Amino acid sequence: MKSPDTPETGSDSGTGTLRIWHPGYWIATWFGAGNLPIAPGTWGSAVAAIMAWPIVSIWGLPGLIAATLMLALVGTWAAGVYCAHSPESDPGPVVVDEVVGQWITLLVIPPDLLFYVIGFFLFRIADIFKPWPASWADQKVPGGLGVMLDDVFAGIYAAAVLYFLWWFFVV
Repeated sequence: MKSPDTPETGSDSGTGTLRIWHPGYWIATWFGAGNLPIAPGTWGSAVAAIMAWPIVSIWGLPGLIAATLMLALVGTWAAGVYCAHSPESDPGPVVVDEVVGQWITLLVIPPDLLFYVIGFFLFRIADIFKPWPASWADQKVPGGLGVMLDDVFAGIYAAAVLYFLWWFFVV
């Protein structure tokens, strides 16, 4: 018989992995996207960019703003819960922060396939290189807030560059 703290079943005791049935697990991993092999953050960002299109198409920019704000709050909680069950301060499978950062990036432009793709790459670059204050948040802010905050800053940087490119080439 397996111990309740084995990686397969997880634990709720603050040690071991978060149980798969816990809602924080599904939100933090963005419904499993963070469990995909190789570069989970890129997978999370790709899913986010794809999901942004129907959100904006159906509910407009206010819908994406509302979804981003709500997910930032719920995602901070979920990332914190996941981190509390992980030995890592920013576990790879936690990609809800990439979803929020990617959506922040896309808030500054209307739906446009080319600029959504550019926004995807700009966010990934900002998320990987973490210019200050993203690097500060990544290193100094603990728990779910730290996990979320560095991607919020990366999203803001990417949004600024994306808006400039859109304004320069389209407007």
